[in-house]
Amino acid sequence: MARTPTLLFDRGTLILHPPPRGKIWVEYATWDDRVEKFRIPAIHYRSLVEALQAEKTDFIDEAKAFAPLELVPSVEMEPYPHQSEALMAWKSAGRQGVVVLPTAAGKTYLAQLAMQATPRSTLIVVPTLDLMHQWYAQLVTAFPDAEVGLLGGGSRDRTAILVATYDSAAINAEALGNSYALLIFDECHHLPTEFYRVIAEYAIAPYRLGLTATPDRSDGKHSDLDRLIGSVVYRKTAEELAGLALAQHEVIPIKVKLSQNERDRYNELIKIRNDFLKAEKIHLGSLEGWQNFVRMSARSPAGRRAMLAHREAREIALGTDGKLRILGNLIAEHYPERILIFTADNATVYRISQDFLIPAITHQTPVKERHEILTRFREGEYKTLVASHVLNEGVDVPAASIAIILSGTGSQREFIQRLGRVLRKGNDKNKRALLYEVVAENTSEENTSDRRRGVDKKNEPQRVTGETPVPQERGKKNKKKGNLEIVPSKPIYEVSQSGGYLAAESSEVNYSTTNKQPSDSIQNPKSKIQNPEVSQQSAYLAAESSEVNYSTTNTQPSDSIQNPKSKIQNRNVTKRVAESPAKWGDDNSEISED
Repeated sequence: MARTPTLLFDRGTLILHPPPRGKIWVEYATWDDRVEKFRIPAIHYRSLVEALQAEKTDFIDEAKAFAPLELVPSVEMEPYPHQSEALMAWKSAGRQGVVVLPTAAGKTYLAQLAMQATPRSTLIVVPTLDLMHQWYAQLVTAFPDAEVGLLGGGSRDRTAILVATYDSAAINAEALGNSYALLIFDECHHLPTEFYRVIAEYAIAPYRLGLTATPDRSDGKHSDLDRLIGSVVYRKTAEELAGLALAQHEVIPIKVKLSQNERDRYNELIKIRNDFLKAEKIHLGSLEGWQNFVRMSARSPAGRRAMLAHREAREIALGTDGKLRILGNLIAEHYPERILIFTADNATVYRISQDFLIPAITHQTPVKERHEILTRFREGEYKTLVASHVLNEGVDVPAASIAIILSGTGSQREFIQRLGRVLRKGNDKNKRALLYEVVAENTSEENTSDRRRGVDKKNEPQRVTGETPVPQERGKKNKKKGNLEIVPSKPIYEVSQSGGYLAAESSEVNYSTTNKQPSDSIQNPKSKIQNPEVSQQSAYLAAESSEVNYSTTNTQPSDSIQNPKSKIQNRNVTKRVAESPAKWGDDNSEISED
């Protein structure tokens, strides 16, 4: 009598032996001569299980090591409408996919709702240690009876709910791959890198949620998120949420003229650079063009002079004295409101700190000193802070209402992150946030500003040139309402919230053809199975074992969040989930249009 095929997890892969009957599973498998067995990438676990069950193939699932959890939140808060909509969209997409929301829109609380709706062992992956500790504090408060652990920063816990940095999760991907049914990727635009992608590829987790404010990457690898996590299932912008979950806000561009000496020197330097670019037939309108410039600048004295001229011209545009005069006027105008100042380099940070006696934070600031500065800022002892990129991510400062960008990259991600620093309402429901963007006029910085804001330069209204705008100028912008993006409906993949012993943890298979209505139906857009009719009597999460429940009925889920348009009773629903820092090369920040 033939043995029953067994599915095993082996260091980021699956082993299926002996080979089962049927043909569907073959497309996932590769023969491994080393062990003389068929090996399958772990990321295909869910689709493989679905395929085997569609063929009614009996098998033993020993790959999974995840388990059900009892998650009882300590405090029930009514979600914002966009959080309810995002949760519904994610569940309707088979509990796989990416949610795109601006900074301060409550992505952490959305993840908590997803965990409650999918009560299984969960791995949360974050980019920084600061965010790891913020998530840990949030989850411990939300689920006091659950065991929450950390992986990274010296901690090596192995708990049912684990918060890990991308670095630590990637290093331990082979060991973690079969321990978690739900993966949550905060700032998921980090995931498609060659080093981090193994976190998703070596995991069998059937449920995946990606969170980000800006999923797009300059290298085009954001398209890999469709395979690693799932497609974008929901998207909202800061403009669409202004006045609801986020504070009303206005972005005020300020044009600053260079002095005559600065202008003469700037033009001279740009000519040196452009003459070289013309001679080498290099165009800086793309990342490839910039890379060619860097490569060619190292091959000749003329190239070296051109690169040095480019850098000096950029320093003039970013650090003109006119910007500091504007900065002084803005600080005086808005005192005693709390103000965050952003620059593109540490040298300008330290100059501002010294000239204006303002606390500064850079990557060189010791951890304890940074913590003390941020604490005093939150408490109101410090009214103003200046930083380069370090405050882009992982900082919860709801009291700040004014942000001033003196310089930055062309990354829309960085711009959204910096704007998000002042969008959280906190206890002020009528809060109005302002973001001043100070730009050197008639320099490459104007084009950088246009790219990061995604605006058409020809249609951008002129604000001021070298002067501080008066408060009466703070006009209201028309908000553009976007459409809710939801994955189209496909065969239903049933999930239930009831507790008890998992049928998925049993080797017994039930293939009755009863046609019950699902209590919590969700779509499975990636399923290759056409209208299978398998028993729905099991009330357990699908793809966790040999008893997966299918239904082709188009019923509405009964456990979804109700009344998504209801009034919000508590708007301070979550700790900040900051957006990731922009790295060089993501934004073509060096590109000039001079």
